[in-house]
Amino acid sequence: MLRKVLIGLAAVIVVLLVVIATRPGTYRVERSTRIAAPPDVVFTLVNDFHDWDRWSPWAKLDPSMKLEIGGTPTGAGTGATYHWVGNDKVGEGKMLITESRPAQKVAIRLEFLRPMSQVAQTEFTFRPEAGGTQVNWAMSGDNNFMGKAFSLFADMDAMIGKDFEKGLAGMRTAAEAEFKRRAESATASTTSAPPATPPPAEPAAPAK
Repeated sequence: MLRKVLIGLAAVIVVLLVVIATRPGTYRVERSTRIAAPPDVVFTLVNDFHDWDRWSPWAKLDPSMKLEIGGTPTGAGTGATYHWVGNDKVGEGKMLITESRPAQKVAIRLEFLRPMSQVAQTEFTFRPEAGGTQVNWAMSGDNNFMGKAFSLFADMDAMIGKDFEKGLAGMRTAAEAEFKRRAESATASTTSAPPATPPPAEPAAPAK
């Protein structure tokens, strides 16, 4: 009896391994939105890691999350790094900006360290559109054995896609507020500027 149970268990394991092996070897999650602010305003929120806590969907999951931003003097642009360590909801990982094209694109190497080790490529693109910006956020990577096994029980697109949607909504709120603040500041500067002093009048020509 025990022998039959062991044989049956082995058969189940073999079938499971075959199913896992046939899962897709890559994945891609992508979401987009339109933001009523120019590309340069939206770009800054992504290109500068100090601004991520204004819109990131994961920043609020652990208020005690430890962050280390570096790589460049300003923590922004190509070479900037972002290392986080948090609770079980956010885990641990790091990011590196590998490409930064002002108001057009930010590419990031994303490495998860905990709870599961994995590397992914993230890309944000910004395109001017109808007085605003079309933002596209995509993440892609390879599925190792553990990733393939995980995909049997959780749909990566449905799971990560929801976070992307929350993040883009937060980005929209932050960018539009920043654009409004800049516009109001520019208007205030214009209205508060002292009137220009007229040039001195030229002396009248002597009568002939």
